[in-house]
Amino acid sequence: MSQSTPPGPINLGFLTVLQEPSGWLGGYLVTNGWGRPLEFRLTTAVQPNRIQAALYGPTLTEYLLADLIGKTLVEKTSAKPDLIVTDIPAALPLRSRLEIPVVALRSQTSIPETTPMDHSRTSAGLLLPARFATDAQTVAELLDRVDTAVDLGEPFARIREAIAEARKMGVTNRAA
Repeated sequence: MSQSTPPGPINLGFLTVLQEPSGWLGGYLVTNGWGRPLEFRLTTAVQPNRIQAALYGPTLTEYLLADLIGKTLVEKTSAKPDLIVTDIPAALPLRSRLEIPVVALRSQTSIPETTPMDHSRTSAGLLLPARFATDAQTVAELLDRVDTAVDLGEPFARIREAIAEARKMGVTNRAA
């Protein structure tokens, strides 16, 4: 009987987007499988104008979250994730822009076009984009490689705290 090689280290990307009066602000943290930070990025506030709102119509939020903020943050980060976790289910369309599985923490509200998934790394449960429900097996295997002490919801508090600190330093007011 041959012994399989243990899987290598895993990197997790954590993406959140805050909607504020000044616009939409994205924060992205890449950690290792123990939850230690490898890289952090944030966007400047993105405020769509009335023409963009009219032209994008009902697809504006998806464009802002998936294309403009999410994809840009992931692509500009040198530490590449094996899995991206978001606390914003509306950001799940990011999966169709990347070759990386994307899951969202399950929220209290019903989210259309998603497939629920449970895993021990989060008590809240997860959502997969329905179009990529076949990612479930890969996601489960990736999460099994994450340290058992890691809760997938915890890094979002660190991201929000880092964004608040960046605001104090004036970082969110200049181009990234």
